[in-house]
Amino acid sequence: MPKLTVEGVGTFEIEEGKRLVKALVEDAGTDQLHACGGVAKCTTCRVEFVEGEPEKMTQAEKDTLRAREVTGAGVRLSCQIACEQDMSVKLISRLEGSGRKDAGSPVADQIEPPPVWTEK
Repeated sequence: MPKLTVEGVGTFEIEEGKRLVKALVEDAGTDQLHACGGVAKCTTCRVEFVEGEPEKMTQAEKDTLRAREVTGAGVRLSCQIACEQDMSVKLISRLEGSGRKDAGSPVADQIEPPPVWTEK
């Protein structure tokens, strides 16, 4: 089982293949935002990788980061990442202080839209 370390929260064993956004909320108990429900449209589920950033990304993630002009080394959309290896992340977008009424719409178990994998 991969280990997920969330800066300031702790380290957790995660079911292999689980979406990172779901692991952050369900396993780590964080208030990670995911306003669009995990379909790579809003960028509210951004995290910054400290270690273990996956080499591949979905085309949807790449397109959304580019369109929203989200830059920065290691900044990724947690809704588009499967937990397949040990990783360490810093939360960027949290419910606390956001002014939103909730963290977001329900997130499916599988990456949506169906992933087309590319290099980051």
